[in-house]
Amino acid sequence: MDAEIKNFIKVWITAITALCYCYYVVAKIPRGMIRLLFLLPIFYLFTMLPCNLKSFHLGGPTAFFLGWLGNFKLLLFAFDQGPLSPPLPKLLHFISIACLPIKLKQDPSPNTKNNKNPSHKSTPKSHNPTKVTRSMLLAIKALLLAMIICAYNYRPYLHSYVILVLYCCHTYLIGEMILALAAAPVKAIFGFEIEPQFNDPYLATSLQDFWGHRWNLMVTSILRPTVYIPIRRISANVIGSRWAALPAIISTFIVSGLVHELIYFYFTRVHPTWEVTWFFVLHGVCTAIEVMVKKAVTNRWQLHRAISGPLTVGFVAVTSFWLFFPQLIRNGVDEKAIKEYSLLVDFVKANLPSRL
Repeated sequence: MDAEIKNFIKVWITAITALCYCYYVVAKIPRGMIRLLFLLPIFYLFTMLPCNLKSFHLGGPTAFFLGWLGNFKLLLFAFDQGPLSPPLPKLLHFISIACLPIKLKQDPSPNTKNNKNPSHKSTPKSHNPTKVTRSMLLAIKALLLAMIICAYNYRPYLHSYVILVLYCCHTYLIGEMILALAAAPVKAIFGFEIEPQFNDPYLATSLQDFWGHRWNLMVTSILRPTVYIPIRRISANVIGSRWAALPAIISTFIVSGLVHELIYFYFTRVHPTWEVTWFFVLHGVCTAIEVMVKKAVTNRWQLHRAISGPLTVGFVAVTSFWLFFPQLIRNGVDEKAIKEYSLLVDFVKANLPSRL
């Protein structure tokens, strides 16, 4: 654990140094292919840095923050698009937004021009019931995650399907916890108003709702300008604007699947089996069909949310059992992740002052 933490610190010092180069050097270069050329070494660096980490809970977030979010944000930055453009007023703002899962809230008022300035702090409203409710829900989810971790002690006595359900819940809860913890210091230090990373995906009423409006919204906000919008614009010139969204949806899911294969490689260090790619291809095709059906029937007929909700969540869970988890389970990533909890407890106990 000590060695892994040292490697973790080295990785992030290297990443921050690279982002300083982007802020002070690359930002001065005209946007377009020339700026993209100067960013190529950073793309390579951000892709390779997670290989220095072996743990699930340190390597996984690092792979997501640098290999996915960081690279895609810098790709947009090369063309003066995305959250890093126009250049942010302070270096720490640039670094935080470039490599952490945060998306600044935009002031809905069209008359305020400072709403894109990260140095602008909205007046906090401690009495806001939405924030209080969100904090309570986060605490409840943390408790549920702890209960799931404790339940793993009884895995020999649990049915395999029950374990897979626990894995589904664990994936969602640990994802939301990690993203929230990563965003919390930035919000506290700079006073940023940050968009939520998840929006209760268990309440989704369709695949379009699940993937587009509820699950890991950071990924959605990055894939939309980098993949969905360009493909939709190209498709509109070929097949017309009415159906241009369909190839854009499928292309977006394919890219997501390929990036997941990269993250799986960081976890397993084995050649990809493409199961997780097929998981996203399947969901992309099904989401495109869903959109096509909605366009065909317009508002003449739709399922009640009491039916569409369980069907959506059930479809995501069943296909996860089939295509999303097998590669991780086959390579012992689940066992490794569970063992790390006990290692973390031992590490904390060993480093706490004896008087405590």
